[in-house]
Amino acid sequence: MSPRSDTDKDDVTDAGTTGTDSASDPQRPSDHVDGTPVVATTADGIAQPKLGLVGYLRFAWRQLTSMRTALFLLLLLALAAIPGSLVPQTQADPNGVTQYKNSHPQLTPVLEKLQVFDTYTSVWFSAIYLLLFISLIGCIVPRTRHHWQALRTRPPKTPARLGRLAGFRSVTISAATMGGATVGGQTVGGQTVGSTTGAATSLPSVDHAVTTAMTQLKKSGYRVERFGDSVSAERGYLRETGNLVFHSALVGVLLAVGLGGGFSYTGQRLLVEGQSFTNVIGAYDSFNPGRWFSPKDLTPYNLTLDKFTTKYEERNLDALGQATDYSATVSARLKDGTAKTSRLGVNEPLSIGGTNVYLLGNGYAMQVTVRDGKGNVAFQDVVPFLPDDANYTSTGVIKVPDASPDQLGLIGFFYPTAVQQTSGTNAGAFTSNYPDVKNPMLSLQVYTGNLGLDDGVPQSVYQLSTKGLQQIAGRQSDTPSIAMKPGQTKQLPDGAGSITFDGVKRYVSLDVHHDPSQLWVAFFAILSVLGLLTSLFVPRRRVWVKAVRKPGAEDGEFDLEYAGLARGEDPNLERAVADIAQKHMSDLGVRISK
Repeated sequence: MSPRSDTDKDDVTDAGTTGTDSASDPQRPSDHVDGTPVVATTADGIAQPKLGLVGYLRFAWRQLTSMRTALFLLLLLALAAIPGSLVPQTQADPNGVTQYKNSHPQLTPVLEKLQVFDTYTSVWFSAIYLLLFISLIGCIVPRTRHHWQALRTRPPKTPARLGRLAGFRSVTISAATMGGATVGGQTVGGQTVGSTTGAATSLPSVDHAVTTAMTQLKKSGYRVERFGDSVSAERGYLRETGNLVFHSALVGVLLAVGLGGGFSYTGQRLLVEGQSFTNVIGAYDSFNPGRWFSPKDLTPYNLTLDKFTTKYEERNLDALGQATDYSATVSARLKDGTAKTSRLGVNEPLSIGGTNVYLLGNGYAMQVTVRDGKGNVAFQDVVPFLPDDANYTSTGVIKVPDASPDQLGLIGFFYPTAVQQTSGTNAGAFTSNYPDVKNPMLSLQVYTGNLGLDDGVPQSVYQLSTKGLQQIAGRQSDTPSIAMKPGQTKQLPDGAGSITFDGVKRYVSLDVHHDPSQLWVAFFAILSVLGLLTSLFVPRRRVWVKAVRKPGAEDGEFDLEYAGLARGEDPNLERAVADIAQKHMSDLGVRISK
């Protein structure tokens, strides 16, 4: 251990030695370092400060509002958003959610309990969101106050010994260094300042040298303050400003998303070729309004799906049948009668009436006509089928409640390019080996009975509950499933009627999204990037120029000292100090040569 001075001993002498009662000394606070602490002793004999409820709350608040916690919560929020991109979301793609639940019946209950299908409105995601918001606010407010005080504070006094700082250099200003030819000297910033020969030049005064340094540093963007024969300068406060702008912009993004979601709305609509859609609430298949949404916010317009086309890979055998492009041709008409035809593609939304219309999915729809046992047309419509695999093997349900004498329910399987399996456990079953319509076939299982549509309980249009129904065509009956080609008509068993497969059409699943906060989110996002770049590339540094008078020196000779200090990493500090010294000496008329 190093020896301690008498002063050090006096500093640590306790109240019992000096005779001073530190507890009653008005010059010392109760929590002074050499005061008697209030401690609590644990069972292990460890003395700990007694925090109490307020102390623990203050500790928790400081941890929550630390920059480390804010960054951790920001990362956690990004990780929490991953399930929303892996699993279909109810608000964005309810049809996809239904299909996902049908494909994963065992995993669905777990995901529903975890609110994965509503990730961005779930309890756990909202908790992270709010904690991040509070953390950022608690971090920004005190830092802003401290930064504002720093902007109004004078630059610090010049240190007594500049030689300990980065980039230090000292130049002697004498008659030998003013004018004439250089014959020797010292290096400053890669150039030489030294003794000269020739006509003598009058020396600048110390006051003139310091004033010149102040002017030069001001022009370079430094805040300057003169202390006697020295100048203290600092710059780079824009670095902290950029840091605060970055974090404030993140708060702006959170606010814009949170408040904008209250005025936004999202709706989904399945549209078959030739069908039209009007932007009213009743025309949507599903509609999710924000908290402050009003039906008056809907801008009237009309969309018609003219055609949907898909391009498939046909040359690469390893990727044969994979879709390479989707495109939908739609006709749009506004309330004022303005009409236009646009292309709607993946990642190419249509902007109309203050909304963005996105293309989410597509599939095949069956155009069928069903006649009942009396020969009357009981059903004639286009029924969308949901794809089950990459080759668009699709399933759908046709419900005919107006059939007589019994209601009809049909479960259909559509194969765009039908082939029959010749081996394996499913030998004889049909499947599709290509997603395009090359050999279309529709297979139907037929049920009769009460479909339960009049019970007042909502049912899915994509599912048929067979409870209480009698199967008259299919695996569980004496009659096999009905297989049909486009244009064919088949009779139903037991005189239940007939069905005509009129043809196949394409449909698209559209997502209509209105979000008034998009421009604000984009603005704050750009602002955050600018703030981050500013905080990364603007150096925070202090520079001092000091004139040191030489006792007894002739002709008013003195030394000029230059040094700098960086806050954080600043690899260009020494070069900056050298440039300042070089420019200053040039302004003073000191001869410099390489």
